[in-house]
Amino acid sequence: MLSNLRPAIGACAVFFILLGLGYPVAETAIGQGFFSHQANGSLTAYGSTLVGQKWTSPRWFVGRPDADNPMATGGTNLGPRSKVLVTDVAAQIAQLRREGITPTPDLVTTSGSGIDPDIAPVDAYAQVAAVARARGLPPAEITRLVKAQIHQPEFGFLGASYIDVLQLNEALARLR
Repeated sequence: MLSNLRPAIGACAVFFILLGLGYPVAETAIGQGFFSHQANGSLTAYGSTLVGQKWTSPRWFVGRPDADNPMATGGTNLGPRSKVLVTDVAAQIAQLRREGITPTPDLVTTSGSGIDPDIAPVDAYAQVAAVARARGLPPAEITRLVKAQIHQPEFGFLGASYIDVLQLNEALARLR
């Protein structure tokens, strides 16, 4: 029995060292070496570029309405006939109009993840006049800022152009 137990314990020790210690250390080293921004949560002074934030002042660009609770991920499961969805969208449209923003579909509907940090360029351009007015800046300057923040599709054809709202607002904060 002892002759069978010794190789089994040895194999467990080898696999513990290899898979329990070596593999995680190697994965961490690769992540930090090649993907440190993503591995560290993509954190900036205002939050993470991977998670949408709630911007409440008209001085800032806003993202999709789902960014108000980044801890609650996932879709709402509200269908097109849902009275709650209709009420929520109507309230969001009214709020945007009060702020001088022409509502776009992405500015009044939530994303599938519930924490989408990105908006389409058309959504940002719809907010330019309101942000410029709130900051006392020329709309042309804000438009140039928006244009500079557009991320093109991966490899030129995968996905659509997008703007990370956090990065856009950080660039806006650097203006003045």
